[in-house]
Amino acid sequence: MSESDSIFLFGVNPVKERLKISPRDILEIVVAKDRQSGAVRSVEQEARGLGLPVRQLESQALDRLAGGERHQGIAAKVAAYSYCDFDGLLQALSASPGPNSILVLDSVTDPRNFGALLRTAEAAGISHVVIPKDRSVGVTPVVFKASAGAASHLRIYRVTNLRRSIAGLKGQGYWVVGLSAGASQSLYGQIYPDKLVVIVGNEGKGIRPLIERECDFIVSIPMMGKISSLNVAVAGGVFLYEVLRQRESSKK
Repeated sequence: MSESDSIFLFGVNPVKERLKISPRDILEIVVAKDRQSGAVRSVEQEARGLGLPVRQLESQALDRLAGGERHQGIAAKVAAYSYCDFDGLLQALSASPGPNSILVLDSVTDPRNFGALLRTAEAAGISHVVIPKDRSVGVTPVVFKASAGAASHLRIYRVTNLRRSIAGLKGQGYWVVGLSAGASQSLYGQIYPDKLVVIVGNEGKGIRPLIERECDFIVSIPMMGKISSLNVAVAGGVFLYEVLRQRESSKK
């Protein structure tokens, strides 16, 4: 395996989650031998119990390996992220008639925003996330860290043609709603269908026009103060939890 086939995950939670979900993907655990907290020792012990190789480094060496990222004294060398097959998703959806929401991120470029969105999506019950191959950040070590390990629990699809992929989801009976600061319709004034694609756009420009044209409706978050917009990760969280609130209310 070449270096390009592997990445390092830094921090207790990302390493712990990867140990829990897919220990076979872990090639090596690296710990700072002179800076070990109880949490690091616990993860190290778990890794050794699974028969994984553990290497100890001086803190300064781990700092250099992390390249400025906060590592908390532990890292895991893992196989590079393997994206899921989008055609497989379409086939699975055709056999799954129940309520479901899918998150689509159109050109989100900041890895910390991406990671935060993944963390919120997983907490809100989302299982599937679709991103474009171009003009978008992929699943990187920074994304894993910002997601607090949530990236390990989600199925992420990286597609060549986002517009065509959205059309494929619509072909499976899904409605598409986009979040835009300029929309006149409040997200709280819309009743969302059981089968829903939620689109969140770029940090600065929002959803691209060609993607917006695929939306069945566009909504915005009401802003009561002097600031006209929210950070994309915050806005996405507000949106996803309104969808979850409606879904939970319908069960009562």
